[in-house]
Amino acid sequence: MWNDVKPLKFNSSEVNIWFTSDLHFGHKNIIKFCNRPWETVEEMDEALITNWNSIVGEKDIVFDLGDFAFATNGRWKELVQRLNGKHYLILGNHDGIRWPGDKTMQLFERVEQQMIIYIDNRCIYLNHYPYLCYGGSWKNPEHAVWQLHGHVHTCPNSSGADDKRMIYKFPYQYDVGVDNNNYTPVSFKQVKDIINSQVEHELKKNKI
Repeated sequence: MWNDVKPLKFNSSEVNIWFTSDLHFGHKNIIKFCNRPWETVEEMDEALITNWNSIVGEKDIVFDLGDFAFATNGRWKELVQRLNGKHYLILGNHDGIRWPGDKTMQLFERVEQQMIIYIDNRCIYLNHYPYLCYGGSWKNPEHAVWQLHGHVHTCPNSSGADDKRMIYKFPYQYDVGVDNNNYTPVSFKQVKDIINSQVEHELKKNKI
């Protein structure tokens, strides 16, 4: 059942907002699957925590778009407590086994299957998965709804089953996963610049 909580609204001049996805803490095989630059899962976990805390402040807001950790409840608690910021979780395919009811879900500010938020009056749709179509994707660039996602582990050496489908993404969509962002959360400003660049590229391409 969907709750009746109103969409969160933010002013980017008042709070720092970050996005990330697909950290896969504790997942040894993800190092091989995504060619991550670490020898052990312990090295990976510590590097991801260091990267996160190097830019995210205690009062910042982080939207984590899923696949957080392959770990015990105790390890989940330890990880969340070590990460700076107010941590919102959008469930990924590997998080679903803990939802609903698992105590780890209480570690986060809020846990949802998907979320719509507004930053500087820009509507942003958050989901673990990239969508072929979604509400507001057809609007002009000034008013189009952005969609931020993870799941596909975008990276130069990616060989995922979804790769060929990514050519159908809208310029308003972006993979905020760590494999696509130097294993670090990406800021709203960075997302804004990236999407604006993608839109500009698409407009130029269509004029040729």
